Amino acid sequence: MFEAQTIPTSANKRDLYDALAQQLAALLEGEPDAIANAANMSALIYQLLPDLNWAGFYFMRGPELVLGPFQGKVACVRIPVGRGVCGTAVERKTSVVVPDVHAFPGHIACDSASRSELVVPLIKDGRVLGVLDLDSPHPNRFDEEDREGCERLVEIYLKASELNG
Repeated sequence: MFEAQTIPTSANKRDLYDALAQQLAALLEGEPDAIANAANMSALIYQLLPDLNWAGFYFMRGPELVLGPFQGKVACVRIPVGRGVCGTAVERKTSVVVPDVHAFPGHIACDSASRSELVVPLIKDGRVLGVLDLDSPHPNRFDEEDREGCERLVEIYLKASELNG
């Protein structure tokens, strides 16, 4: 049985994401189910990354994103491509870091406590299959190191999971 190992609060972000990537790879090893892996990845991120109030997935279903496994308060179920931070990440096919969601045009407020957001698209064979979405109640919570670290986590998820679009 896998048990998440606490990462010291003194760890710098690079060390934090190295440890998180190592734990995620071990957690997902040998399990190809994309939904099970998304559920466990959401829980691991929510448990080990500080200052989050939501961590989870949305998956492409036709022309929109539909809520997948997550940790945090109840969330918006459907997000059109091009709307909000998640829909923008899909449209651009790139990660989006938002220091202040109130300043982001078209932000969709599922939890009014969220102040900053990081969204990483799940891209396989050039197609966006969904997104990893992280929210924080603190402004400026996410930076380029978080983006790079979470992109690495998404790569681990995509390699482990049988995810078809």
